[in-house]
Amino acid sequence: MDLDVTRGTAWLALSLYVTAELSNSIGRRSAAPALARHLNSVGCAVFLAHVGCAFQFHHHWSHAAAYTETARQTAAMFGWHWGGGLWVNYFFGLVWLAGVGWSWADPCAYERRPGWIRWSARSLFGVMISNGAVIFVRGPMRWFGVVLCLLLLWSWWPRRKPRAEGLLDKSG
Repeated sequence: MDLDVTRGTAWLALSLYVTAELSNSIGRRSAAPALARHLNSVGCAVFLAHVGCAFQFHHHWSHAAAYTETARQTAAMFGWHWGGGLWVNYFFGLVWLAGVGWSWADPCAYERRPGWIRWSARSLFGVMISNGAVIFVRGPMRWFGVVLCLLLLWSWWPRRKPRAEGLLDKSG
């Protein structure tokens, strides 16, 4: 049961984040950023619940135990006994929380944030989601993780701007 809750909160958080990114990319209407902000906020809260579940049920609120388990999993996957991924997880949570805070404090500034900030955060999310939902997952849920990653990439893919009115189509 504890493992199910811990895993379930992780999958729900990632799914909410991807849904937020999809809603922001599909609907550029005035309601889309607000919906994305709400979905992203709930996703962040669920991620924080996931971290709480992991520490409560699996690491007994011990950073050392979490570090050791992260190192064990990394060694099993890559042959490199390193627990530093735990610090990357902490950083990921802080970046997500900061983004949510910014999106509520000044939604307009958040939507117009510089590209380097947007793409730095996206890169971190992409790495974390691909690791958490594909690389370190076994069984059929890995395919769900692949779908999440593909949807995320699709949501980030640059869209062509509509052609200006009055231009003739040269092909016809």
